[in-house]
Amino acid sequence: MIIAANLKTNHNRTKTAAYLDTIEEYIKEHKSKDRAVVFPSMSSLCPSRERITIGAQNAYPVANGSFTGEIGTDHLDELAIRTLLIGHSERRHILNEDIGLIKRKFDFFAELGYEIFFCVGEPLEIKETGFESVLTYINRQLDGIDLTYPKLVLAYEPVWAIGTGKTATKEDIIAVHSAIKELSDKPLLYGGSVKVENAAEILAIDGVDGVLVGTTSWQADKYNALLASAQTIKE
Repeated sequence: MIIAANLKTNHNRTKTAAYLDTIEEYIKEHKSKDRAVVFPSMSSLCPSRERITIGAQNAYPVANGSFTGEIGTDHLDELAIRTLLIGHSERRHILNEDIGLIKRKFDFFAELGYEIFFCVGEPLEIKETGFESVLTYINRQLDGIDLTYPKLVLAYEPVWAIGTGKTATKEDIIAVHSAIKELSDKPLLYGGSVKVENAAEILAIDGVDGVLVGTTSWQADKYNALLASAQTIKE
């Protein structure tokens, strides 16, 4: 299983370091075999730990240049960061990244061999029009993306379930994950109001290879509880 934490705009450098220390200590103590991935805020980026992969929540498809507020490969390479989140719904819907820019990012970083966590998911107005509309919407997000890319990890995050307390039903997850699995054999994570209380149930669903978690993952003890849920599934 992949347990990925998106810290978004939370935790400064000091708090992030303490957070990672706590998680790494848990992993070693409990001999967790699942993969831990953390996407810190941009100012808190740091090299990966022995048992924790550090990824960037965003980067611009350049090495460097005149792109105010962005970072490029020069900044990622300095920290030996080779994992990147692309297509998150907040980048799409709040920060207005269009499909063209998202594809440009994917192609640029894939060409350089970065591991890419690529997010897809539908807003509420699409969800309410039926399952076929959901699939059409997701297929449009995946159009032009190399779904055979060796270092690709996909994440299905229904926009209507992110930070709302609403979680897709088991049937919703099975239906969408099954459809995406027909397109790609790459690891497929679920994200959207994943909590300690429902993590085990979600992780046990066939076709779910892990979770991409926001709010719940911001506390190290809760992140560790997610790792414990993954470990329980195997037992």
